[in-house]
Amino acid sequence: MARAAPTPTRRPLVTALKILIYVALVGLLALIVSVAVAYANLPSYSELAKRSDLGQMIRVRAANGAVLVNIGPSFGQWLPYEQIPPEMRAAMIAVEDKRFRSHLGVDPIGVVRAAKVRIDTGRWAQGGSTITQQLARNIFLTNSRTFGRKIKEGVLSLAIERKFSKNQILELYLNRVYFGGGAYGIDAASRRFFGHSARSLSLGEAAIIAGLVKAPSNYSPTADVEAARDRSEVVLKTMVENGFVTPERAAQVDSAAVKIQPTTKQNSVRYFTDWALPQLDTLIDENTQPIEVWTTLDPNMQAAGERAIAANTPSQAQGALVAIDRDGAVRAMIGGRDYVDSIYNRATQAERQPGSAFKLFVYLAALESGMKPTDTIVDEPVTIDGWTPRNSTRTNRGPVSLREAFALSINTVSAKIGAQLGFGTIADMARRFGISTNISTFPSMVLGTSDVRLIDMTRAFASVGNQGVSVTPYAIRKVVTADGRLLYQKESDEGRVLVAPWVAAEMTDLLQSAVLTGTGRAAQIGRPVAGKTGTTSSNKDGWFIGFSSGLTTGVWMGRDDARPVAGLQGGTAPARAFHDFMAVAVARRPVESFQTEVPMPDWNIEGEEDPYALGNEVGSAPLVDEYGNPLPGQPVDTMPVPGQPLPQQPQQPGQAGAQTTEQLDQQWLDQVLPPGSTQRQPQRQPPQRPQVVRPPAPTSPRPADPLQPAPDTPQQ
Repeated sequence: MARAAPTPTRRPLVTALKILIYVALVGLLALIVSVAVAYANLPSYSELAKRSDLGQMIRVRAANGAVLVNIGPSFGQWLPYEQIPPEMRAAMIAVEDKRFRSHLGVDPIGVVRAAKVRIDTGRWAQGGSTITQQLARNIFLTNSRTFGRKIKEGVLSLAIERKFSKNQILELYLNRVYFGGGAYGIDAASRRFFGHSARSLSLGEAAIIAGLVKAPSNYSPTADVEAARDRSEVVLKTMVENGFVTPERAAQVDSAAVKIQPTTKQNSVRYFTDWALPQLDTLIDENTQPIEVWTTLDPNMQAAGERAIAANTPSQAQGALVAIDRDGAVRAMIGGRDYVDSIYNRATQAERQPGSAFKLFVYLAALESGMKPTDTIVDEPVTIDGWTPRNSTRTNRGPVSLREAFALSINTVSAKIGAQLGFGTIADMARRFGISTNISTFPSMVLGTSDVRLIDMTRAFASVGNQGVSVTPYAIRKVVTADGRLLYQKESDEGRVLVAPWVAAEMTDLLQSAVLTGTGRAAQIGRPVAGKTGTTSSNKDGWFIGFSSGLTTGVWMGRDDARPVAGLQGGTAPARAFHDFMAVAVARRPVESFQTEVPMPDWNIEGEEDPYALGNEVGSAPLVDEYGNPLPGQPVDTMPVPGQPLPQQPQQPGQAGAQTTEQLDQQWLDQVLPPGSTQRQPQRQPPQRPQVVRPPAPTSPRPADPLQPAPDTPQQ
């Protein structure tokens, strides 16, 4: 019997079925080929465990090893599957992929459920990604919501399931997934939020961490602890519903009792790290490995500096502080009152007029030329090329010693020294000591009218305190990889001799006078201190820079817009901030006497902060004779005698060489300073009274210096 011919309605169905079968076979073949290709190109397990594709982690440590800040992703330790707590494994599977152990990389049930929710709500409100799919996206793809990305994700997931075991996949996932706060992996998350390794996670802590994957920023314990605890309750409920934990065990967990580690305050520390980390480019070769940067910062000093600036900076003004050890190690750096409000680092970036603090270079040049602290010069009205400086007291004292002129910050004496030695000579001295900004040679430059940086000025004072040997600030001690391999180690820097040791000793004499009897009395801390105040016109800037017990600290205060600050002077708020900081910073250091001890003067004490309090009398009972020798019955002066070696000081830890007898490196000075601006240091002769400078009236106007406006108010 012949078979009945197919009806016309059956033919299209058969054809469609055949086409569907062919398409399915072709699709299956394409899927198999795609999976095979993906399988062949998958990295090895050991390569994926390196996590280098997640970015470079930089952990910055203080001098005592404490972590200051983590830059980039934080990884923690890689935990093998066997060391991951069972509660952590169970919590993650329960909340992210309850059929993880049974599917092939893609969960069909989860895909159908997600599609149904999409149809019901009109949007993708529920994800159907498995742990394997999330791992594939984490390693190879982006978070873009496209159909093409989902296809790639599925293919990669099938390939991953073929190449790695379920335990390996879960281990990779738990050590790579992002949990918020910069933490990648459960160990980094545990240390970030709970302060301990993930090896000892409790069930309550594991539930909090597992709940973060859905939305790390929303459920972060450090951002919203209540939201994190509520989410952990959902995780525990899910674990009970899917049989991962018993109801009795879940009921024993009190999420409110889980202690969250408070976030470490990183306010002022960021000023230091922002300055220090760019230096890595010149210290190590470029690499993507996680590294640890060990710095010079002392957390206790940093905290003391932050308190000192906060407590003493005038309202509406900013403050900055930098402290440098004798070897150049930066121990504290405050770049402003609040890093969150302003990341501008006033300790390293701001350029402001230093006022009388710049007289350091004026008197260094004077001492190097042969003058002595006991030499006499007349404080009298003087006009130099049309410029007439005035003292803060609006009076003149007549004959004064160099020590007295420096301690009281007498402007006319500084102007006379500049005119006698040459303003270019003083500018060269400033450059020799590390001032890197443009320095004017207009006569008013002796009063500090050229802009400088706080860190440069502090470095210059530190070099004086280091017996005239250069001090170069540095921040990084060593750099190591995560496995302990050394990439960089700071070597000791012998430094260069900038001035002869006796010049540095005599300059220290003058600086000590300014603190003992002059404008810097508020900076006294009960041990030898040498320093100098600085105040600019209209009280726009206040400075105090000084050193004691091997630590040099500079303080600046003022407004960013350079407007006047009522009552701001170097001897007030900046000196008090120096006192508050140094009292803490050197408390555990041995008291160190300077090479020269300053005799108390018999002239009246007067400061720039009280310009009209005292008269102009000059004492008549000198403590030294005309050659600088102590009078009978006076304490022995430890000032170095010209032509004789300096007394040996015990070398302190970290002191770069004890080069007290080293001669000037003339070749280096010739390279640093302009041609013809340096000469060999003359031999000291028996001192004579220096010539009083009375410049002749100018025959023609001096051309204006484009870098320096002539001041209309005396600098103090």
